[in-house]
Amino acid sequence: MGGSASSQLDEGKCAYIRGKTEASIKNFSPYYSRQYSVAFCNHVRSEVEQQRDLTSQFLKTKPPLEPGTVLYEAELSQFAEDIRKWKDRYIVIKDDFAVESYESKEAYQRGAVPKSRILPAGGKVLTSEEEYSLLSDKHFPDPTASSEKNSQPFVLLPKAFPVYLWQPYLRHGYFCFHEAAEQQKFSALLNDCIRHLNHDYMKQTTFEAQAFLEAVQFFRQEKGHYGSWEMTTGDEVQVLSKLVMEELLPTLQTDLLPKLKGKKNDRKRAWFGLLEEAYNLVQHQVSEGLNALKEECRALTKDLEGTIRSDMDQIVTSKNFLTGKIRAMVAQPAEQCCGESVQPFLASILEELMGPVSSGFSEVRALFEKEVDELSQSFHATQDSAQLKEGLQQLMKLPLDSVKMEPCYTKVTLLPERLLDLQSRFRFPHVDLVVQRTQNYMQELMENAVFTFEQLLSPYLQGEASRIPVAIEKVKLRVLKQYDYDSSTIRKKIFQEALIQITLPTVQKALVSTCKPETLVSIEKKRTRHPSQTLRCLEKPSLHRMSSQKTQRKWPVAACLLILGSTRRSFRNMSSSSLQIIPT
Repeated sequence: MGGSASSQLDEGKCAYIRGKTEASIKNFSPYYSRQYSVAFCNHVRSEVEQQRDLTSQFLKTKPPLEPGTVLYEAELSQFAEDIRKWKDRYIVIKDDFAVESYESKEAYQRGAVPKSRILPAGGKVLTSEEEYSLLSDKHFPDPTASSEKNSQPFVLLPKAFPVYLWQPYLRHGYFCFHEAAEQQKFSALLNDCIRHLNHDYMKQTTFEAQAFLEAVQFFRQEKGHYGSWEMTTGDEVQVLSKLVMEELLPTLQTDLLPKLKGKKNDRKRAWFGLLEEAYNLVQHQVSEGLNALKEECRALTKDLEGTIRSDMDQIVTSKNFLTGKIRAMVAQPAEQCCGESVQPFLASILEELMGPVSSGFSEVRALFEKEVDELSQSFHATQDSAQLKEGLQQLMKLPLDSVKMEPCYTKVTLLPERLLDLQSRFRFPHVDLVVQRTQNYMQELMENAVFTFEQLLSPYLQGEASRIPVAIEKVKLRVLKQYDYDSSTIRKKIFQEALIQITLPTVQKALVSTCKPETLVSIEKKRTRHPSQTLRCLEKPSLHRMSSQKTQRKWPVAACLLILGSTRRSFRNMSSSSLQIIPT
């Protein structure tokens, strides 16, 4: 069968993949439908009660970049997988963090379609053949357990400074440079792209995004998987596709890996190509299935919105009643688990977190101060207002300067090593997600700092030139003071999120036997005058059934859906307060 990946996925195997994908979407649908209705009810409630985010900050929030802003463009060598040759390509990265490859700069300028477009969510950036070989071997479970050593690198390099982009379920990217500085600039920016693509979807506050992420969490919990998942990166189609691939992978390995022939590098290349072909099939089907599911949920919630708004008081009353009952039910076992398995380790976890995280934010502060001081010294020497404005423009780009920001980000990369001893106890292997989220906060804070500085300094630029250095120093100190406050607030948030992510799965697993749906049903029977209606809602929480019950009063149904989803959320909140997180 040679090393060709395309020959492996015959029609029978494609049909199998489509069938498994359809089954996975069908199994996932009830979780999504339930969480969609829960999130929608919460969304309506926040509108009715006019809830506001109470998070305070002193620095001004920098507006988002203009769509289409170019972050990077340069000509470099890229390995073209289709022809197995290195080609000179013009690479462009914009504010959507996609890596676009063009035939030439002229092709890009005239609006040609890119030769390739990579969204590196979930990827890893490596800068040596040795690092890349170790990672690619890890994801190539060779059934022959061959001791064969590669006489050649996986890809022969035309230049001295490579950048490897490893991606799960996709062919990897290979780039090459003449100079180490060019390599550093590109690899640092790629890491920025990965960080944002990994976490920007999770930062969304829309109720649909919240519904999807909670549905994935509960879907995996039913399979016995607690805590964070390293594949929860990218948008919803990418996440759900990786969820399907996780289930498909063992079968693909068993059926197809033994059939691959040739040298080890040829088999690896065929395997990675095969995975990409399977993943593309899954993605296409998942995109269609998820869109159809969302449209169904949108249509059904639209019919219920009026009822939910008019009966919101009764819904909230029922939710609060059940929440209180559930809190009382899980309080004793939760407190016991926290006291025995969590509380004794909180101080040591927090200590390990605080060092690298605080160092990272201190480095951001020092970098901002250094750049402003250099700006002031330059103006003091030249008294050139035009040069000052140009320097301010460069300062505004500082958060996007991946090379200058990299030493700040590097401080936080010590976290996995610092938390290594705790991973076996709490089974929290994905510290990289905490690292990346922290780095995103650092970049965001730098953006706000330079934007606030520019806004506060702007009025002084119209005055006498002799007073500008004093104004720069005055504004700098004010911004640093605001930075210190916002940095403290964000660090506390990071510590709390990390502590919960690390320890909460241990508590959840301990409470599996206590938090069962039938217990919730028995509580609700005592609450409502229509227990049969509530039971049907809990056993089959479908929006379609909600909308079809024309003759029955609808508010208990919506309440049950809201309560059903907030059961775990209420426990989560109770657990976080039980942890008594007080970062210093």
